[in-house]
Amino acid sequence: MLHTRRRLLSLAFAAALSACATTAPPAVAPQKNPKLLVLVVIDGLPMRQVTGYRDQLAPDGFARFLDHGRWFSQAHYGHGHTVTAAGHSVMLSGAYPQRSGIISNEWRDPATGAQVYNTGDVAYQYIDSPTAPLAGTSPRNLKVETLGDVLRTGSPASKVIGISGKDRGAILPAGHKGTAYMYMTETGRFASSTYYMQAHPQWVKDFNATNPADAFFKKTWAPLLPEAAYARSVPDGQSWQIASGNGNKLPAVIGDKMDGPGPRFYGGLLASPFGDELTLAFARAAITNEKLGQRGVQDILSVSLSSHDYINHAFGPESRLSHDHTLHLDRHLQAFFQFLDKEVGAGNYVLALTADHGFTDTPEWAATQGRDAGRFNSSPSLAVVNTALSARFGVDRLARDFSASGLLLDEKLAADKGLKFADVQAAAREELLKLPGVATVFTREQLLGDDRTTPYLEAMRKSFDPTRAAQLQIVLKRNWIFSYRPGGSTHGSPYDYDTHVPLLFWGPGYVGQGEVKERVEIADLAPTLAAIAGLPAPAQAQGRDLKLKP
Repeated sequence: MLHTRRRLLSLAFAAALSACATTAPPAVAPQKNPKLLVLVVIDGLPMRQVTGYRDQLAPDGFARFLDHGRWFSQAHYGHGHTVTAAGHSVMLSGAYPQRSGIISNEWRDPATGAQVYNTGDVAYQYIDSPTAPLAGTSPRNLKVETLGDVLRTGSPASKVIGISGKDRGAILPAGHKGTAYMYMTETGRFASSTYYMQAHPQWVKDFNATNPADAFFKKTWAPLLPEAAYARSVPDGQSWQIASGNGNKLPAVIGDKMDGPGPRFYGGLLASPFGDELTLAFARAAITNEKLGQRGVQDILSVSLSSHDYINHAFGPESRLSHDHTLHLDRHLQAFFQFLDKEVGAGNYVLALTADHGFTDTPEWAATQGRDAGRFNSSPSLAVVNTALSARFGVDRLARDFSASGLLLDEKLAADKGLKFADVQAAAREELLKLPGVATVFTREQLLGDDRTTPYLEAMRKSFDPTRAAQLQIVLKRNWIFSYRPGGSTHGSPYDYDTHVPLLFWGPGYVGQGEVKERVEIADLAPTLAAIAGLPAPAQAQGRDLKLKP
């Protein structure tokens, strides 16, 4: 049975790869409006990795955009807390987290201190898969409409589908009126939730029935190029590279020392090139079976590939493992794009590619390069702040916890004890500024004000929803990260290495060609795609149309 699954997947991928001899996408006359908009999101891909490995790219993956499309070499996120959910909420809404309400992946309710997950909704469950208490099951917390919502409001027959290895990567781009499918690490299958439907369509059942993830059990992730090609990257096996999961050296056998596929294997699959391969196989099935872009109405497909983020978290973007994954990803994209050419028609769709955030270099490696770098551990920092506040005011636990990018203070407790909240907030800010790695701390009053000159204040303001965010918002020093573990890296800052991401377009006749060096924002993506599709921009979009039509 395992051999049969491998053979079926191999045939599917081989068919998609068969067109790879073509060095340029076909030139065709476009329709008035594209029949399909395809957004590809690479979770955790900084722009510096796309341009840094340009000489090693395949001819029709990322190079399709760089050589034959319109691409923006200075595209940034405008908000300061650059994390997965926030980025995915911006892409197709054009609204910063200050409006969308998606301030982070998770946060604490300011009134109760209860934990909130960005797409969590206990009213709905995954279909045919277990549902954890904080699982992402609906877009209820998203306060704004997306481009897909605009499309389906005017054209109910249109389809909007979001697919990802992560729930937030599928749900947020799909908006309120689309359909989301996410990878289940417990089962190795893709599932939707009861927010969207009560049962999966037959094609999803058929896809899952083959247990497609099992085809990658004991498969080897080997370097794509000879060793010398990776001289620009940090070698494997460094002490700061996380060695759990699939290990920290290539070649790596996925599922090594396991008796058979199971939740640990299915989770580890995402931290390898095979996670992208599987997600794109599901996307192909969706295009074929839902006949996206082939039914006389416009459709939108969003595919968010999660593997690069897991790899960068474990090994850092400077690593050979991240470098090699970028190249594997590039080849998978090439096959997917050429599948679209054949299935939908090269003149019938527009491609856009971006990322939800960039990535910070691993602090330990950055330190070897002479940078001031380090890790800010929230748990001991909270204890230090509360000890100082207790000594000053005689009240314990005035600071509830760190929440998203800030410190959440207990306003009710302060009021009950007869304390002026302004005094507690000022004292907490003072203590935070004493901690190693803290660059600045903004108060709620600053974030609600109109100061446009203080560095990073405007970026943090765009991440601040006063109904959901902590009163004090923290900006760490450059090269410092919020981290509770001794290895790996992360993102989340307003600095360029976290905000600077790809913004790439391709669509003959729709978007033109060439590099644009003007600084733009990812909030511009939704209004730009809306103009290309002949649709109004989402109502609360804060970006602008980049006017790509030639």
